[in-house]
Amino acid sequence: LLSGRRGNMAAPSDDLAYLKSLVTQHPHFPIKGILFHDVFPIFRDHAAVDILVKLFVAHVKETQTDIDVVIGLDARGFLFGPLLSQALKCSFVPVRKSGKLPGKVAAQSSTKEYGSDVLEIQTDAIKPGSKCLIVDDLLATGGTLAAACQLVTGLGGQIVECLCIVELPELNGASRVGHKCFSLFQLPDGCE
Repeated sequence: LLSGRRGNMAAPSDDLAYLKSLVTQHPHFPIKGILFHDVFPIFRDHAAVDILVKLFVAHVKETQTDIDVVIGLDARGFLFGPLLSQALKCSFVPVRKSGKLPGKVAAQSSTKEYGSDVLEIQTDAIKPGSKCLIVDDLLATGGTLAAACQLVTGLGGQIVECLCIVELPELNGASRVGHKCFSLFQLPDGCE
């Protein structure tokens, strides 16, 4: 079963174990005291990417109505967000760090365990009432997802759910997001 306090769906345990085995840990990165969980190795393996997308699509189809927009967060949400939007037959919209998007943007500051950012979305990217999924690689303190949710709802979008590959439950980030969150699996926080 997929772990995650806010979501459970039946999935081949071999598939989840395989994805989890690909995530690498880097102590004291990007700063001392942080144990960084790197999902990039998943994207080096086409079979793993296929598993990742199929698991998320199965979850969404099992638990949600139609989705209008998949919103990927800078930068790892860009890796699987477009694949998920293609599979769900909906649009993809990026949320980027400040200064990366042209045109009129809405901005929101975010705080995470090792710093802060300003996130932006193009103001014409989401139509009011659009049903939106927000995707990112990891849910830690919830600051980035919470800021993205504020951007989307500020444009009139409806957050259906936030999807992450990994959750660090000890940091209790899901409680900060304010919307339903689902992760494929959980990993411990902390630096060795």
